[in-house]
Amino acid sequence: MTDIEAEFVEIGELRAFLARPLGGSSGGMLLLPMITGINDQVREYAEDIAGTGVTALVWDPWHGHSADDTPQKQLVEWMGDLQDDAVLAEMSTLLEHAFGELGLSKVGVIGWCLGGRLALILGGGDPRVANVVAYHPSIFAPAPPNHTVDAVESATRIAAPVMILHAGADTIMSAETFVELQAALQSRTAGASIISVFPGAEHAFSSRARHTNPINADAYAVSWPQVLRFIGDTVQGS
Repeated sequence: MTDIEAEFVEIGELRAFLARPLGGSSGGMLLLPMITGINDQVREYAEDIAGTGVTALVWDPWHGHSADDTPQKQLVEWMGDLQDDAVLAEMSTLLEHAFGELGLSKVGVIGWCLGGRLALILGGGDPRVANVVAYHPSIFAPAPPNHTVDAVESATRIAAPVMILHAGADTIMSAETFVELQAALQSRTAGASIISVFPGAEHAFSSRARHTNPINADAYAVSWPQVLRFIGDTVQGS
């Protein structure tokens, strides 16, 4: 495990969490959290990634709050206020910081739940993104009013390698939408697609709060090392 440094940072008007190897790195990942925001587990995800030699920069959807200090009911209300154009602009600011001040040459994106959907959208709209990892993405059908960008259509425009970790018992992304997402990725003329399905696993199976169900805990235990290897294969090196 590589020695790392980790701290909250200010990037313009945005707050983010930065975890990176001591001395920096050439490769990085932009992390898009689930509804929890930058809570203790999301910080742990970032530190795990940094421990492999890859810089991790975490977007803060709630601008200073997280599940560590805010009730779930409030977070759900805030989620309905997240506008695609606004959050994509924030992510673009973080990418500029990653390529600029952090000096990264390759940057991928990984998201969980609501962040998984946004990772697909960002990857479809920004050709600089070196990979896209989407853990049990929250793609609703029909889409709520604040979801103005079609994540499935966006997936057809991703040029980078993509990894999807799908919960077989997902109650947010339907089986029909999952089939559409697979077809969208397979329609591309470039970029690898790695799609892993975990039968019986529930939406958000990566969250420790779901690990009282051993199926979820096992799905996370199997998937996370695969994700770390995929990240290394796609953003490390020249």
